[in-house]
Amino acid sequence: QVQLVESGGGLVQVGGSLTLSCVASGGSISSYAMSWFRQAPGERREFVAAITGGGMIKYYGDYMEGRFTISRDNAKNTMTLQMDSLKVEDTAIYYCGAGVAISRGTGIYDYWGQGTQVTVSS
Repeated sequence: QVQLVESGGGLVQVGGSLTLSCVASGGSISSYAMSWFRQAPGERREFVAAITGGGMIKYYGDYMEGRFTISRDNAKNTMTLQMDSLKVEDTAIYYCGAGVAISRGTGIYDYWGQGTQVTVSS
């Protein structure tokens, strides 16, 4: 059973940067596609980015490519989301997920972390 723990969230001003990490335990993530989703209060969970097991294919959500960069280090069982040029509308809880295939939908991901709060202030 893969367990995921996110970290790196916090309070940042508009235009600032944050790096989120997702560390896995209980098994290797090398065969899993990994993803980031986010959820703001009262909103549906929104796709942010995803990466295949080998890291060769990456997907990004709307308005995020160019500002966000997803990466992974399978040797460290870790996935990272570098977020630059942050906007107020990026405020949300960010969740990492692991699944058998890369997807922009939540349904394919079997394992989820508890989330980390990102707050962007103006």
